[in-house]
Amino acid sequence: MASPLKITTNYYQHFSADFSLPVPEHGFGGWKKTELEFPPDHTGVVVMHAWDCGTYEQFPGWHCAVPYIPRAADVAKRVFPELLETVRKSPLPLMHVVSSAGYYKQYPGHKAAVELAGPAPKGPEHVETDPLRNKLSEFKQANVFPGTANLADIDKGFGRLDFDPFAKPLDNEYICEDGHQLFAACKKLGVNHLIYAGFAIDGCLLISPGGMVDMNQRGVMCSAIRQAVVAIESKESAENQFAKELALWRVALLFGFVFDFDDLISGLRNYTA
Repeated sequence: MASPLKITTNYYQHFSADFSLPVPEHGFGGWKKTELEFPPDHTGVVVMHAWDCGTYEQFPGWHCAVPYIPRAADVAKRVFPELLETVRKSPLPLMHVVSSAGYYKQYPGHKAAVELAGPAPKGPEHVETDPLRNKLSEFKQANVFPGTANLADIDKGFGRLDFDPFAKPLDNEYICEDGHQLFAACKKLGVNHLIYAGFAIDGCLLISPGGMVDMNQRGVMCSAIRQAVVAIESKESAENQFAKELALWRVALLFGFVFDFDDLISGLRNYTA
C-alpha cells in the first residue's frame, strides 16, 4: 500500500450551537484547517465543465445570462496550468466531466470511458406534463433564466462549445459525460474520493450528471479546490461572491473537504511513495 498523501485541508465545524446567543449558530467552530492523510491510490482529480464559451462580443446574450463566464476563463488561465501539470506528475489520476454537446467525441479518453462503462442504464421515469405546467416552464425561461432575448446566443455558443484551452485532456485521461461513465472510471482506477475543479460549484459541479450529488449517491467522497471554482452569483451575492462561499460550506458539510490551491499543490509536490 502506498504511503499516505499529507495535505493541509479546510473543514467546517458545524457544531455546537450556543442557545445563550442571539444567533445560536454563532457558537459553531466554523472553518478550520488541519493536515489530513489521503490515500493516493484511491484519490482522483476531476475537471468538470471547463469550457471555452467564447467572448462577450461573440455571444453577448450568453454572457448576460451567465456572467460568471469571464471569471471562469480567468480561473482556467491562472490556476489550471499549474494544477493540471502538478496532478499529472503526481500519483493521482486526472479525469474530465463534459456536457452532452459532443465537442469531446473524437478524444481517445471519451472513447475509452464509453467502452469501459458500456451502455448507460435507463434514466428515471418522468411524470406527465400538462398545458399549464408547460406555461409555467415557459414563464421561467422567459422571466427567470435565461431570458428569451438570450436564447439565440446561448444556442450559438453551445453550437461551437469546446474545452477551455487551459483544460484540454490528454489522450490517456478519461472523459466522462455522466455519472455512469465517471463511476466506471473510478472503479477501474480504484478511486473513492474525487477532488473537483471547474464551473460552477453551486450548479453543474453539484447537480449535473457526474457532479457531487450523482457521485455521492454512489459512495464517492467529493471535495473541491477553492481557487479552482466559481459560482452562479445573484444580484445580491455577486459583489462578495457569497454564493461561492455558501457552496464551499455545503461541500465541506455534506460531501467532503475544501482544499486551498497552494496547500494541495504543496502536498502533491512533497509526496514521496
